[in-house]
Formats: sequence, C-alpha cells, structure tokens
Amino acid sequence: MIRSLWTAGTGMVAQQANLDVISNNLANVNTTGFKKSRSDFQDLMYQTMRQPGAATGPDTQLPTGIQIGHGVRQVATQKMYGEGNFQNTGNPFDVAIEGDGFFQITMPDGNIAYTRDGAFKKDSQGRLTTSEGYPLEPQITIPEKSTNLTISSDGRVSVKNSAGATEEIGQLTIARFINPAGLESIGRNLVKETEASGTASVGNPGEDGAGTLVNQYLEMSNVQVVEEMVNMIVAQRAYEVNSKAVQTSDDMLERAANLKR
Repeated sequence: MIRSLWTAGTGMVAQQANLDVISNNLANVNTTGFKKSRSDFQDLMYQTMRQPGAATGPDTQLPTGIQIGHGVRQVATQKMYGEGNFQNTGNPFDVAIEGDGFFQITMPDGNIAYTRDGAFKKDSQGRLTTSEGYPLEPQITIPEKSTNLTISSDGRVSVKNSAGATEEIGQLTIARFINPAGLESIGRNLVKETEASGTASVGNPGEDGAGTLVNQYLEMSNVQVVEEMVNMIVAQRAYEVNSKAVQTSDDMLERAANLKR
C-alpha cells in the first residue's frame, strides 16, 4: 500500500515537469527562431515477485511473471527543430534560414554560439549583431554612408556605396550539426555545441544540403498554441489521476488502520 503512494507521487512529479516544459513553449510562442521542446518519460525499476519463464514442473514453466513497477521519471527534454512560419518584416537586417542550419555568433568570451534568430541589428561600429550586441561570425561590417543592404540566398552581403555602385562587403555562413537536438540551450535565443550534437559543419548557404537565406524575413516560433493547450490538458488530467491514486491509497491505509476498532 505504501508503494502505491510513492508510485503515484512519481507520476505527479513527472507531470509537473511536463507542464513546466509546456509552459516554456507557450511563453515563447512569439520568440523569433524559438524551437519547442518535448518531454520524454521512462518507467522506473520493477520489483520481480515471480520470474517469467521460471520452471513450475519437469515440463512446464510460468508463461508470465509478477513484476510491480515503481513509477515514472522524466528522462529528456528534446528540442523539435521543425521550421516555424516565416514573417515578412521589410527590414533589410532581418534574415531567415529556409532549411537546415544556424547562424554563428561570437560570444564575449570568444566562443561561438549558434542561433536561428536572424533579427540582426547594426551597432556603433557598423557590425551586424544580435539584439544582445554579439557580432556575427564571420563579422559583417557595413561601411558608412552605404545604402540598400541586401543579403542573397547564398549569403552574399551587398550594399550601395557612396558612389552609387554595388559593393559586396561580406559572406554569411551557416553551421549544421549531425544531431541538433543535442545542442545546449543557453538562453537569449542561443545554443552551444556539445559532444552529443557533434562538431559544427560550416559552409555557405545552399551548399551540401545547407539551408538558404531569405532576406527581410524572420522565422517565427514553431510552437503551435492549440497543440500545447491540448498537451496541457492531458498533463493536468494525468496529474489529477495520480493525485486520486494517492488519495485512494491513503483511504485504504486508513481503513486498514481502523480494522482493530
């Protein structure tokens, strides 16, 4: 009887963690380039009372055994890297990746982070940066008095100089990973490389299966509100059922304790 209390308790803890993930998805429904997460669960150890296949006679054996499970736990939160919707902004500094890949960002410590958020800005030095001021890698610097910034689908960055001639000022590259779900989220729309993700493969957009760039567009979050609301209802009901199991176990213990009266 006591075991059922703990088993149902693990279900409540797991569904609370599930709701935490769903809440984060919903909170970032309008976050540029955000990728939703999914909770994965795993059953816990089993207590074997009778071993399946144990001999019951010279020529007979148990077709099934008796195994009592001890509940559930959350084992992973997996990022789902499906594309979000594209939104036309009309801003020449905005870029979306259509397909596979990440922009490379130079962090203050010199390490490289990665993002799908292409809402870039121009800082006081003319560099293209994230909203946090972290510059792109390779660095793109826009000359003074230049106009008509354009970014081609293969990453070539061009402007019109003061003489009115078109001038190419840089090349955007994108990075790809064998296992993007293994990237570590560090906030600020950034992820970093891990052993699970594998090392980054860097190349020009559109080459070797890499995605292409779309200028003046942003990739929005891939969170589907209706889907997350359904998942929230399922998590709520699962939590409620587990709490009922705790209550039922408590009622049964109370009846057992009152047998002597």
